[in-house]
Amino acid sequence: MPALTIDFFHDVVCCWCFNISSRMHVLAERFDLDIRHRTFVLQADRDEMASRWGSPAKARETILGHWTACRQASDQPERIDIDAMRAARFDYPHGMTAALGCKAAERMGGQAAHWAMFDRLQEAHLSQARDVASTTVVLEAARDLGFEAGPFAEIFDDPATALAVDADRQLARRLQVRSIPALVVRETGTRLVNGPVEDLAAQLRAARRLVA
Repeated sequence: MPALTIDFFHDVVCCWCFNISSRMHVLAERFDLDIRHRTFVLQADRDEMASRWGSPAKARETILGHWTACRQASDQPERIDIDAMRAARFDYPHGMTAALGCKAAERMGGQAAHWAMFDRLQEAHLSQARDVASTTVVLEAARDLGFEAGPFAEIFDDPATALAVDADRQLARRLQVRSIPALVVRETGTRLVNGPVEDLAAQLRAARRLVA
C-alpha cells in the first residue's frame, strides 16, 4: 500500500495535541507515515492572550477546563497534571516561544527533531507545569535532547526561524486549517478526525485505498 504524508498542525500549549501526538507515534510506524510537523500558534504573546481570554486568571480557568476534558480522553492521563498548572506562579503561557524552539530543532535535525522537541516541551508544559513561554525552558529542553547550546540558541534567535513559523501559518491559511490538532493527508486532502488509535487507523486505511 502507498505511503501517506500527513501535515500535522499543533501548538505545544494545546492539550488535545498531546493526545494526538502519542497516537500518531504509534500509527507512523504501523502505516509508514511521513509526518510533516507544522506549528500553529494559538496566541503569540501576552497581548494576544489578554485579547483572547480577558485576563490571566480567566485564561487559566478556562484552559484548565479544557485540560480536564482532554485528560478524560487521554491514553496517558497521569501525564496531565492539572493541579500543578493551577498552582503555577506564572501566567498561562502563549505558544510562540515553544514554536520557535520546535522550528529551531527542525532546522538542525529535521522532522524527527521537531517532533522530539514538541514532545519534550509538551512534557514540560503538561506534566511538569513549566513555563514554555520562557526562552530558558526551551533552551533547557534543547539541551536535554542533546543539541549543542550555542548553535541551538543562534538558530532559535535567527529571523529565518520566525519566518519558518510564519510559513506554517500561511500554509494553514491556504489549507483552511482553523483549529488544532489538525491532521491533513496531503495526497487526498482528507482531514483525520481525532479519536482513539483504531479510529485513526481506519481513517488512514481509507485514505490509502483512495491513492492505491
